[in-house]
Amino acid sequence: MKLSEFTHSILNVGSIESKLVDAKSLEFNDTSGEIPDLPARDKYFDFSKKQLRFPKGNFHEDKRRAMALSSFANHELLAVEIMAASLVVLPHKTAEDKKIKLGIFNSLKDEQRHFKMYVQRMNELGFEFGDFPLNVFFWKYMKDIKDANSYFAVMSLTFEAANLDFAKYFEDQFRQVGDDKTADILDEVYRDEISHVALGVKFLNKWRDDKSLWDYYVGHLPFPLTPARSKGQFVNEEARVASKFDSDFIERLVKYTDDYEVTARRHWKK
Repeated sequence: MKLSEFTHSILNVGSIESKLVDAKSLEFNDTSGEIPDLPARDKYFDFSKKQLRFPKGNFHEDKRRAMALSSFANHELLAVEIMAASLVVLPHKTAEDKKIKLGIFNSLKDEQRHFKMYVQRMNELGFEFGDFPLNVFFWKYMKDIKDANSYFAVMSLTFEAANLDFAKYFEDQFRQVGDDKTADILDEVYRDEISHVALGVKFLNKWRDDKSLWDYYVGHLPFPLTPARSKGQFVNEEARVASKFDSDFIERLVKYTDDYEVTARRHWKK
């Protein structure tokens, strides 16, 4: 499939089926497309201005489990849309450019699979994707992705890296209430995220010259993103090691604090 056809389907056609278009391989033709202000979504799963608080525990209740799954699924779909937009924005002139895009394409296919698993689990609980309000937060940073450095800083080392903590945390939460089906999905997502994050670490390490990975990463984070967005309250150091972060980066991440509310949630428990 041509890259332009693939990205158009995801970004400019509103159906779930278009977002999950299955391309076995991509032909890196000129995309010659514009990034929409917002990715097209049919009305029943469009972005909402309503604020839905993420459920704080009580995951033995089907509705609360479905609310959590809806949030997880929306994050995966946003990742699909952001990655598709990045495939349009980033160059593909050199061999390295194409390696980067191939890595993003493979990650995108994983995100499509994650989305389908979450939605299927919602359906098993008696709910549909779109039953709960869906936010647009991650997409707001698409405008800041201008090159591969910014892509890997924003997506790989921030949003996906945070899931190294959140996916493992919520896997444990669902196992505690006996929901091994959801926990197993989160475990699969967690393992895939390690490879996605490692892709970003690999290229940023290649380009950072004499700077530390931490300084190079922070230098490519657009305001107001900070490293706090790249972690949960408890940093999963084992996952960071598996993702090829160096010890200096992990130590700085563990110690890093700001006023980001999520990493200071009172209900988090070890």
